[in-house]
Amino acid sequence: MRRILTALAAGALLVTGSACGSSDGSADPDPGSSGGTTTVRLGLIPIVDVAPVYLGQKKGFYDRRGLKLQISKASSGAAIVPGVAGGQFQFGFSNVTSLLIARSNGVPVKAVSNAIASTGVAGKDFTGVAVKKGSAIGSAKDLEGRKVAINALRNINESAVRESVRKDGGDPDKVSFVELPFDQMPAALDAGQVDAACAVEPALATIKGQGGRVIASQLVDVAANTTVAMYFTSERYQQQNPDVVKRFQQATAESLAYADAHPDEARQIVTTYTKIPASVLEQVILPKWPAEPDRASIEALAKLGEKDGFFKKTPDVDALLP
Repeated sequence: MRRILTALAAGALLVTGSACGSSDGSADPDPGSSGGTTTVRLGLIPIVDVAPVYLGQKKGFYDRRGLKLQISKASSGAAIVPGVAGGQFQFGFSNVTSLLIARSNGVPVKAVSNAIASTGVAGKDFTGVAVKKGSAIGSAKDLEGRKVAINALRNINESAVRESVRKDGGDPDKVSFVELPFDQMPAALDAGQVDAACAVEPALATIKGQGGRVIASQLVDVAANTTVAMYFTSERYQQQNPDVVKRFQQATAESLAYADAHPDEARQIVTTYTKIPASVLEQVILPKWPAEPDRASIEALAKLGEKDGFFKKTPDVDALLP
């Protein structure tokens, strides 16, 4: 238990922004309401994945359901989990592996909505393992003995890259993973500080703009339609505030559907929360934003996490899913 609490505290320190929460680790059942509007704190990563939320906020999907979003940014989904578990946020965005790790550690998080999925097309996904112009690395197997940047160690991207290396006939244990925020990957790769970067949009488009190329589509190697991330809350908050959770689910579902149907608007909204130049924005590959998570891919990620030793015990997929 001490180990779990230490990990939660360390992760919470990684979260940036103005949000604050209770210090005793209990969830705040109502962070604020006025005139029929409930303010909910939401932890996000400033990447293309979360465009639907910003778009839904702009279109008034949350306002119409009496919700005001107070968004704070973090470097990874792993950093957002302790924020939600400890009451700093009421909702958060996190990748599937982070949520499975939390469940295996006894942290009672609960997915409430789908978030994003891979395009399922190798070489044309919103994320990929990229190398700089002129690199001798030609495929995932060539990553043996190399430094590969990922945004969080022992998490979804490491698990997926390891699977790409395995499928290409290489030994993933010979790959050196380096933790680095997505927005720092293009400069680090260009400067030769790392040999490859497991980047997501818009960082991936920036790398390509520098002449880089994708040598592996790690999420495509995991499953055909990989559910990458979901929006979640704590079990306690869901039990105490079922109506707020339902309204958040409804607004997010509408936001996902709208973003999927209006890719140009989704692409444009990314400029409001990232520093991506217009020239790079045109090259950004958008993920899929399906209404429902793909269970088969979540189970595949759970198996890979077990194979790579990420879990203390086998996580309960049913307990995590909405």
